[in-house]
Amino acid sequence: MTASGWSAEADLVVVGSGVAGLTAALEAAELGLRVVVVTKDAADSGSTRWAQGGVAVVLGDLPGDSVDAHVADTLTAGAGLCDPAAVASILADGPAAVAALRARGATFDADATGRPERTREGGHSAFRVVHAGGDATGAEIERALVATSVGAGLPLLTGHVAVDALRDERGAVAGLAVLDDHGRPGVLRAPAVLLASGGYGQLYASTTNPETSTGDGIALALRAGASAADLEFVQFHPTVLYDGPATGRRPLVTEAVRGEGAVLLDRAGRRFMTDVHPLAELAPRDVVAAAITRKLAETGAECVYLDARGLDGFATRFPTVHAACRAAGIDPTREPIPVTPAAHYACGGVVTDLAGRTAVPGLYAAGEVARTGLHGANRLASNSLLEGLVMGTRAARAVAADLAQLPPPAPVVAPSPAMRTAPRSVVQRAMSNAAGIGRDAAGLAAASDAIEAATELGVPLDRAGVEDAALTLLAQAVLAAAGTRTESRGSHIRTDFPERDDVWQAHSIEIVLNDADQPVVRQESAVGAA
Repeated sequence: MTASGWSAEADLVVVGSGVAGLTAALEAAELGLRVVVVTKDAADSGSTRWAQGGVAVVLGDLPGDSVDAHVADTLTAGAGLCDPAAVASILADGPAAVAALRARGATFDADATGRPERTREGGHSAFRVVHAGGDATGAEIERALVATSVGAGLPLLTGHVAVDALRDERGAVAGLAVLDDHGRPGVLRAPAVLLASGGYGQLYASTTNPETSTGDGIALALRAGASAADLEFVQFHPTVLYDGPATGRRPLVTEAVRGEGAVLLDRAGRRFMTDVHPLAELAPRDVVAAAITRKLAETGAECVYLDARGLDGFATRFPTVHAACRAAGIDPTREPIPVTPAAHYACGGVVTDLAGRTAVPGLYAAGEVARTGLHGANRLASNSLLEGLVMGTRAARAVAADLAQLPPPAPVVAPSPAMRTAPRSVVQRAMSNAAGIGRDAAGLAAASDAIEAATELGVPLDRAGVEDAALTLLAQAVLAAAGTRTESRGSHIRTDFPERDDVWQAHSIEIVLNDADQPVVRQESAVGAA
């Protein structure tokens, strides 16, 4: 399947091999569909493997917690922009999704009775986050799903980047165009394409995301005629290990460290979150990240400190964090950990219904690439892995149901090969300077102008070209949405509009492409109207 100009057929092409993609692919295969999984890197190279904290889920085996409480916490964190029906629906399916994952071989940390251990993270009112390997939950989930996929003989097409969805004369999906690692083209003909390609953390110079997180799936969906929403809500993780100015993926210090008692200190050794929020270090992520950013501005420091010296068995409970600290010359059992915020999670994405369907027939999306209404303006910690499990399963079932009612295929209309692209360095510099924590109209406009001035029209010849085109499109889309939302809400903080505005309380900004393939605001749609 790697020869120049090759073509193959399937019922469903899944783009991405993380939790949502492999869950969907396995479910679809079990339903009898011919499935191919396409990933531009190795099968385990996406964001899933880097997730540390765990899966937020109410399993019903502990008193004092309920799905209703989990829903309430999610709605609070989402700052008025969650779709309540979506939240209730997805979280209610959590226990079954986790049970299915365990049946596929994932092993969670357990207590002496064999019951899954639970931890607490920011914004949660109870200990409900199940975890694996201490702080290596994503790695365990990815291991189990990849192993199950290989064991089931699921076709995994690695080293191929998705370029564009092929569509027929009616606008319905007819397949996927790809490029391999040598720039050779190929086509997978299929009546259904499921995007599970992750977010766009690489828009920023400093991020917790791997190099694969370049927004390819959202860009592809927009070019195919779908819409995206809530793109302005880029969640910055409050605590990323700081070991000097650096770019690229930075080591994460999981929120569970704070959940088990660590506290944040300023450069003078003073605890400051108690003056910010009643939950202190366990406030929602947007609150903690913004508080750290303000403290850095006030003091002129490059980082704050996470004091975990009072935690017993740190190296055993948090082996990934402990190893990262020691590699940086820090002993977290003897000294506070220097930390700073970094770009972490895209709360918005391709607009879908609660089965993963987009507005384009045959195009589906699940996981971080999608906007279901679960996260709103700020994702509640550890809801992302749960969403991937639930929505991956639902999307596969939707594909199976839809394929049974498909009309006869129509002739395929080839997409335009040209894309608008700016150098990645220009995009990352502009976004880091103007669209991080704290934005204003002047900075957003200047960033857009800088990217536009560096943009050229051309045909991507390799993976880097496709990624840079996606980042360019996503940058302009985020800037357009952020410039339109004239308020501060959740992870979107406007310094020139520092307060919430009830005019925006229940509206999401929807982005589409215009005739020149530029992202524009189509409308401000009511939450829950996807």
